[in-house]
Amino acid sequence: MTGLNSSAGISYNKFLAKMASGYRKPDNFFVIPPSRGEAFVATLPIEKFHGVGPATARKMHARGIKVGADLAMLTMDELVERFGSSAEYWFNLARGIDNREVRPDRERKSIGAEDTFVADISTLGEALALTKPLIDKVWNASEKRGLFGRTATLKVKYADFEQITRSKSIASSFRDREELAAVVEQLLNQAFPPKTPVRLLGVTMSNFATADPACTEQIELALWGRKRSGSFWVVRCESGHGSATVFF
Repeated sequence: MTGLNSSAGISYNKFLAKMASGYRKPDNFFVIPPSRGEAFVATLPIEKFHGVGPATARKMHARGIKVGADLAMLTMDELVERFGSSAEYWFNLARGIDNREVRPDRERKSIGAEDTFVADISTLGEALALTKPLIDKVWNASEKRGLFGRTATLKVKYADFEQITRSKSIASSFRDREELAAVVEQLLNQAFPPKTPVRLLGVTMSNFATADPACTEQIELALWGRKRSGSFWVVRCESGHGSATVFF
């Protein structure tokens, strides 16, 4: 037993599987079968819908749309009038329909981890302690996949469910866990102390290079100090994590 919490959502499309995954956090699973999909969406707050941020939620609330059932009451013509090209998307989602393709082999753009806390937090010290296992999880997954990013993103969700993100990019891929942790700490310093208590923190690495930090460093050393001479050079570095090629 690792002692780690784990949540899972099971359903017949991406939207409902995502909703189910957060329904019984922090340590349980939830299933939404086809027979219950539309009923589940009917009671779902509009803020929980995929694609609804704070600005869209405010617009919908102003039009009396607070839960999925409110959205489902609108005809396609009414949705077109209010939401334009997004009308069909909202029409389907309000009925538990999501036809987006599931592509398990798609190229990964980011690696992240987040945690919803049992009790809300308010201090930087608490945040630093609680992001440590998230950073470990992200870095271990990065090493396992041979993906090393140069952008770190901090996600903060407050007790009132409003959320913000803060990102920072560095010149080259993160070389080790400590470098990633240092950037996350900088981002935490920007977000703390919070205006209201925090219920969730997340850490994401993105903007991946094709090689590990050691490989990138070798290429940088190979290029360092070389003057432009009109010659064509190829520098290729290979390692256990992958490879990279530079033409110059």
